Amino acid sequence: MTGRLVATYLLLAVVVLVALEVPLGIVNQRGQVREFERRVERDAVALAALSEDVLQAGATPGDAALRRISTSYGESSGARVVIVDAAGRLVADSDTARPLGRSFSSRPEIADALTGGVAIGTRRSQTLGDRLLYVAVPVSSGGTVRGAVRVTIPMSRVDSQIRRYWLALGGIALVVLVAVAIAGRALAQWVSRPLTRLRNTARRAGGGDLAARADVTQGPAEVRELARDFDEMVARLERLVSAQEEFVADASHQLRSPLTALRLRLENLTQAVATPDDVEAAIGEVDRLSRLVDGLLALARLDRARAPRARVDVASVVAERAAAWGPAAAEVGVRIVAETAGAAEAELGTGSLDQILDNLISNALDASPPGETVVLGAGRARARIEVVVEDRGPGMTDEQRRRAFDRFASWRDSGGTGLGLAIVRRLVEADDGEVALEQVAPHGLRVRICLPAVAGRQSGAATDRDTAHAG
Repeated sequence: MTGRLVATYLLLAVVVLVALEVPLGIVNQRGQVREFERRVERDAVALAALSEDVLQAGATPGDAALRRISTSYGESSGARVVIVDAAGRLVADSDTARPLGRSFSSRPEIADALTGGVAIGTRRSQTLGDRLLYVAVPVSSGGTVRGAVRVTIPMSRVDSQIRRYWLALGGIALVVLVAVAIAGRALAQWVSRPLTRLRNTARRAGGGDLAARADVTQGPAEVRELARDFDEMVARLERLVSAQEEFVADASHQLRSPLTALRLRLENLTQAVATPDDVEAAIGEVDRLSRLVDGLLALARLDRARAPRARVDVASVVAERAAAWGPAAAEVGVRIVAETAGAAEAELGTGSLDQILDNLISNALDASPPGETVVLGAGRARARIEVVVEDRGPGMTDEQRRRAFDRFASWRDSGGTGLGLAIVRRLVEADDGEVALEQVAPHGLRVRICLPAVAGRQSGAATDRDTAHAG
């Protein structure tokens, strides 16, 4: 952001400098040329006045007086002075190497001067390789033109002055741009640093750190006001989330005690009732409510903060959970088979994989009829680890699979809470993983979880096949 702001400042400065300095340079250039032309014209008029008496007396080529006039000015100014008589014949030339007596009447500037006009212009000299300024003025006496004087001088003098002026403007522009870059960088940092800190704070808040606050003391007034509004928003959001968490925690805590007491009383009633079926059903509902309370509390904790991460041997955890659920599976006549082939380590939240597998195994046992098998699998697929829990139950329809991860979505007849898969998805996504439900032919459901593997660390605890089943 700082670089873009500085580039914007420099672009604006360049536009302003071009708008100011280019017209100024052009005006100076034209002024220098006009002043140079006027100065040479004044000198030519002065030379014509000095030559008037000599030409009026009938000067001949090589006249000493005219020679002195032309050579003296030529030596002092570096110009070439040509003096002609009324017929256009060359009678004096500051360039003594040139022959005298030639006719200059065919030269346009000389012809204009001999008719009483003043000719001023520039031409390119192939010999000198420079532009030349020429000024031709008439030499007249009593209204009669006696001759003409032409002064030719290189434009290099005025060109060098003009070039120096352009270089001075360029130097000024460079100094201005350096000053704008330094001042613009300081200004851009003054503006961008608070915005960068605000952006970082917003990212922290978006990541779950609702205690993050922006700095309201730095930057322009608008940025400070934005930071204050952001802090107020995050504070209100923190209070809202805290209130929600406290409500769920308090409700879960308050419900757990009466549910426990109610279950104990219902169990006591079974001893005094001849047909305890209704009481058993009531106890089942109490167990369902207890699981619902525990699920709500788990979700509240998951939404509030992210568990610390650690390296986990996925194969070992899968085998361990299969063995731990073996007795529970045996009670309902279901086998649990764990298949691990080359699973690697994954960096996961502490205890998250255990909780994921417990929820999925519990759902699989509820869905599986007696005599069926629940398969737990773990294997490496390129840079990721796949964990699979597959049952041979009735499965789900497409619509049910689409909504299965919603909270309180349950289609099982066993009285589930509808929070298990929601907890699974939240835990998997917290570990940067993905979870999907797949239908198994001819019947059954497969839960496939993809987790990022730790690069370069292959698990040595993977086993070819661990089996835990009912005896």
